[in-house]
Amino acid sequence: MASPDVAPYDALLLVSFGGPERPEDVVPFLENVTRGRGIPRERLEAVGEHYFGFGGRSPINDLNRALLAALRADLADHGIDLPVYWGNRNWDPFLTEAVARMRADGITRAACFTTSAYSSYSSCRQYREDLAGAVADGGAAPDAGPVLDKIRLYFNHPGFLEPVVDAVVAATQTRPEARLVFVTHSIPDTMNAGSGPMGGAYLAQHLDAAAYVAGRVAEVTGRIHPHDLVFCSRSGPPHVPWLEPDVNDHLEKLVVEGVPSVVLVPIGFVSDHMEVVYDLDTEAMATAERLGLDAVRVPTSGTDERFVAMVRELLVERAAVERGETVERAAVGGWPACWDRCAADCCPNPRELLPALSQLPPGERPRGTYPAGVTA
Repeated sequence: MASPDVAPYDALLLVSFGGPERPEDVVPFLENVTRGRGIPRERLEAVGEHYFGFGGRSPINDLNRALLAALRADLADHGIDLPVYWGNRNWDPFLTEAVARMRADGITRAACFTTSAYSSYSSCRQYREDLAGAVADGGAAPDAGPVLDKIRLYFNHPGFLEPVVDAVVAATQTRPEARLVFVTHSIPDTMNAGSGPMGGAYLAQHLDAAAYVAGRVAEVTGRIHPHDLVFCSRSGPPHVPWLEPDVNDHLEKLVVEGVPSVVLVPIGFVSDHMEVVYDLDTEAMATAERLGLDAVRVPTSGTDERFVAMVRELLVERAAVERGETVERAAVGGWPACWDRCAADCCPNPRELLPALSQLPPGERPRGTYPAGVTA
């Protein structure tokens, strides 16, 4: 059988957030994350305590190393001879270094897979800005390359959601009356309002993913579990509205309502990194224990073979699109498959206008972007 065609791409770039790997890395890492926001060092040191509780090391880089190895093995198993690079936005290995290495290796065009599945400034456009900055870094000529194309968002791809379904089914076997509590990273209300080409995409996409998983769990188990979408990791000033409710506040409410047990589902995350192991495994589980509420947290998709295969499938799909071919685009739930290139004004930067890659010309909108009836 012929190997899948990935032309015009001669590389795949794994793009992630990054995280500290030593105690002395923690505050410099947080300074990178919050650059330009004027956050005092004392506040960063306080936030850093989350990391110091884990030895000053975030799990995220090790998780990305495991994903990187799995991707390379999967591509090789399917006859795709393509180098896979890795660059982070906020810590070593930095995107700028990865792109410089690609340029030195003679890479001309790479597909970029980001470890963020949803629309918003922080989860999509900021990655595209950083990719643009990495290409321009070091004073290289504008046409020096490599050309970088960000692979589409995958919040509703079965390779992302079916592993979550299986994890929830397993957790509910001994909790037949459990409530499903889907958790994602909170963002400012204004950031959600500007997310996607028509606005409101961040919240709408999460609601759709949660509804799909809950529906599939009911289909598999024969039991309907009520479900909610809640948020974690709020970091803004108190006077700025962010998406609510907070997961801990919600657990308090569920206990008052007489809910006997909960299954925490980190639907907003692709791997068990700091927001999962601290905000859920540490803080939320401590809240549940204090309340006497039975709770379990299910794993993320991580390196599940279906998730790894999804990356390959999205690479092959995007390559076919770039060659001008018609391609079947996998998607589940109520949303169509996401757009390949973003509208110029979607997910706006809240502080300044910066160049961003994988963008349509001003005024142009991706087609078939939202399901019928969904508006900002």
